[in-house]
Amino acid sequence: MADLATLDAAIRRIPNFPKDGILFYDLTGILAAPGLLAKTTDSLIDLFPRDTYDAIVAVEARGFVFAAPVADRLGMPLILLRKPGKLPGATITESFALEYGEDRLELQPSDLGSAKRVLLVDDLIATGGTVAAAARLVERAGRDVVGVAAVVALPFLNYDAALAGRDVRYLIGYDSE
Repeated sequence: MADLATLDAAIRRIPNFPKDGILFYDLTGILAAPGLLAKTTDSLIDLFPRDTYDAIVAVEARGFVFAAPVADRLGMPLILLRKPGKLPGATITESFALEYGEDRLELQPSDLGSAKRVLLVDDLIATGGTVAAAARLVERAGRDVVGVAAVVALPFLNYDAALAGRDVRYLIGYDSE
């Protein structure tokens, strides 16, 4: 299990990125610290009982970094949600607002295979817009989202408004900028 103080120390805070007024939480320090990704992966796995889901869904691009080792360790499929035009098959699309703009995600429903219940894994939950769009895509494909697991959450940005009714769990939360 990841020591929260070590995890916190690995996360840099970058003011005014990607634009003025945004405080960016850079999780690449977790990847640069030998062994910390493995401990973070174990901690993410421990957030939800393993028998409650049968696939992992991740949002491009930083979510892939944390979801891939979770899926690999559990021997579960990893389903990628990508930006438009990046998936070769038939897709469904969901638009959403970010704290600093708008974006869209796509899902190839065929990638879900026989999975019925999925766990969304992401690096950071800010306003909740991206994760809410991800959950809507999965549900439009006829699957259940059992919960959201993240390395970092920013409750002060009120993500709970976008994710009302969702089971959101995280390793570290920051209550203010």
